[in-house]
Amino acid sequence: MATANSSWYRINALDLALCLRCNRISRYWLPRVFFRAVSRLGNGVFWYVLMAALLAVDGAAALPTVLRMLATALVGLLVYKWLKVRTSRPRPYQVYAAITASAPALDRFSFPSGHTLHAVSFTLIAGAAYPPLAPVLWLCTALVALSRPVLGLHYLSDVLAGAAIGAALAQLALAL
Repeated sequence: MATANSSWYRINALDLALCLRCNRISRYWLPRVFFRAVSRLGNGVFWYVLMAALLAVDGAAALPTVLRMLATALVGLLVYKWLKVRTSRPRPYQVYAAITASAPALDRFSFPSGHTLHAVSFTLIAGAAYPPLAPVLWLCTALVALSRPVLGLHYLSDVLAGAAIGAALAQLALAL
């Protein structure tokens, strides 16, 4: 029977192995530039342009969706900043010499991925109101999530936690 410590060791080893594998992609110029651009758009640029476009195209009918997205953005920011300080998990490139930071980190700690948290929550909220946009939004979300370990800024577990928190916040926003 495996002990809790050996189970955590295996989980951490898998997390590191996946991070290393993803980060190898950033050794190549074109993927590195591509994922840097995706990550930059995932900082909020893409999502705030989406909100403005929804308002421009759909007018007042888009307001409930945009307000849910903005409220979720604020709550998500508070939650992920609180978790980052509480967990104080160093970023992968800070711990492992084999992992290269291919883009600047926006803050000091790794857990959870705020980019992924917001991408998932915005996609769920906007996709619920505008189903034809959902496939494009999910593609953008997947690329943002993948960009984080590729750029050496997050472990896969950070990304998965961000996605789970983002989904929970979106479900709460949609229920209200």
